[in-house]
Amino acid sequence: MGVRTEQELFWEGEFGDVYTERNKGLDWVASNTSFFSKVLHRTSKIESVLEFGANRGLNIYALQTLLPKAHLSAVEINSSAAAELRKNHPLAEVFNTSIFEFEAPRKWDLTFTKGVLIHINPEKLPEAYAALYNNSSKYIVIAEYYNPSPVELSYRGHSSKLFKRDFAGELMNTYNDLVLVDYGFVYHRDRNFPQDDISWFIMEKQPK
Repeated sequence: MGVRTEQELFWEGEFGDVYTERNKGLDWVASNTSFFSKVLHRTSKIESVLEFGANRGLNIYALQTLLPKAHLSAVEINSSAAAELRKNHPLAEVFNTSIFEFEAPRKWDLTFTKGVLIHINPEKLPEAYAALYNNSSKYIVIAEYYNPSPVELSYRGHSSKLFKRDFAGELMNTYNDLVLVDYGFVYHRDRNFPQDDISWFIMEKQPK
């Protein structure tokens, strides 16, 4: 195990435990199901999915409904969240580790983050991008807070824990075989299925 960043320790510890307990409920499942039905609309033949930063598995709930035959895997640094994920989704494959330490001998049809890159130390983003890219055989989805230039914001009274930038643009600049398939935005005041002002992007690997 390498030296953890302050952001990793933050989510691995008590704050991550509290976050896991706070974010639960069927309203989240409904919103996430609506969200992923839009995101997956332009994809095809997804038989395996890997989520980085899955927490208790609220996205996995939605994907189990929309992709009932797909093999679902999740990477989660917080042990309490990983335990909840295993309990609630016994068929899902759960890796209780950091995105930076995760290694696998295979690839998934789709890899994604949703509200995760915004909490990563900006200096470590190239490693996070590499994890998304190297573990995907076809699609990558990024669903995060967007800003055209990098900015840092206060997060529940904590500094150096929330960052906004053009994550998808940086990923495509790094890997020139990625092509943008679709993108969108979900407003926090959506009357039926709100999300936390998330911008989402689907990218597809092109044959080399």
